[in-house]
Amino acid sequence: MEVTVQEAKTHLSRLLRQVEAGEEVVIRRGREPVAMLVRAPARGGARAIWGDLEGALGPDFDGVPGDFDGYV
Repeated sequence: MEVTVQEAKTHLSRLLRQVEAGEEVVIRRGREPVAMLVRAPARGGARAIWGDLEGALGPDFDGVPGDFDGYV
C-alpha cells in the first residue's frame, strides 16, 4: 500500500494496525517514495537476537594457545 505524507499523518493509527497485520506501507512525497512502515521485530532480549548459544564455544575458548606458551 502507498500513501502520501499527509495521508500518513491523518491516518497513522489505522496504518499502524495494518502494519501489525503484516502489511507494508510506503510513504511518498509527491510521487517519490521516501519511507516504509514495516512491523518491528519482536522484543525479547539477547536470546531473541542471538538464539541459544549454549555449547557454541569450545571448552578451551579462553585458554592460551600452545604457541603462546613463551609469552605468558
